[in-house]
Amino acid sequence: MSKKIAFIGLGVMGFPMAGHLAKAGYQMTVFNRTRSKAQKWVETFGGNLAATPQQAAENAKIIFACVGNDQDLEQITIGEHGAFHGMAKNTIFVDHTTASAHVERKLFEIAKQRGFSMLDAPISGGQIGAENGVLTVMVGGEENAFQIAESVMQHYAKKIKHFGNIGNGQLTKMVNQICVVGLIQGLAEGLHFAKAAGLDVNAVIETISKGAAQSWQMDNRAQTMIEGKFDFGFAVDWARKDLGIVLEEARANGAHLPITALIDQFYSEVQAMGGNRWDTSSLITRLESRRKSK
Repeated sequence: MSKKIAFIGLGVMGFPMAGHLAKAGYQMTVFNRTRSKAQKWVETFGGNLAATPQQAAENAKIIFACVGNDQDLEQITIGEHGAFHGMAKNTIFVDHTTASAHVERKLFEIAKQRGFSMLDAPISGGQIGAENGVLTVMVGGEENAFQIAESVMQHYAKKIKHFGNIGNGQLTKMVNQICVVGLIQGLAEGLHFAKAAGLDVNAVIETISKGAAQSWQMDNRAQTMIEGKFDFGFAVDWARKDLGIVLEEARANGAHLPITALIDQFYSEVQAMGGNRWDTSSLITRLESRRKSK
């Protein structure tokens, strides 16, 4: 397979992901809307800096993207100077954005008409997972395209799973987000209760983390939640964007998500407290603020 790869979107996730590919020996061309980030990436890893997504996609066998939302995704694919205008037949576009299944299906049909393939491949694992190359990737799209792209994604992922049709990667990521926010809220309430009861909170967590209450969130966020530190990656603004996608999909497919909808509103309270850029474990702040105000 050709070693020429393009990567569009060099945020907290895309920057290290593209870096892993450069370290693996791929000939990288990168694009980022904030040009200074792309320049910093090239200074760090080498490769080429493209002026537009279209230019980045030219001559690349696989084009990866990791941007903010549906609108951003459409802009860098089918917008003016978008990547789809520069892609050759039989190439592959891999989208790591957390987006709606609807937009992925729309772009897949356009890609199919133009003779190239598209995979929706949202990721989980956060900034630390991206930096350490241990992300989880949930993929939808055609099997043959997946087989080709999987070998490249392995350089920044520890788990890659194909879920069938285009859009199914995004649907699986929605399940992930539903479960994650529920765990965070449960942990926040547990910590809040322990403090209110006058318990040694650190001792409580050290003990119950060895039992049925154990989770990734408890192992990685309980201590920082106790300390009131919320600068560990995935921001509240982005969580609300993702939950908006989840709830819209649930309205369409008939799923009932009362707890997820409630937690989405809890995050709106955190935003009102000025916590837009705090990480998602900041759910505990709204509980603590209410306790202190009594």
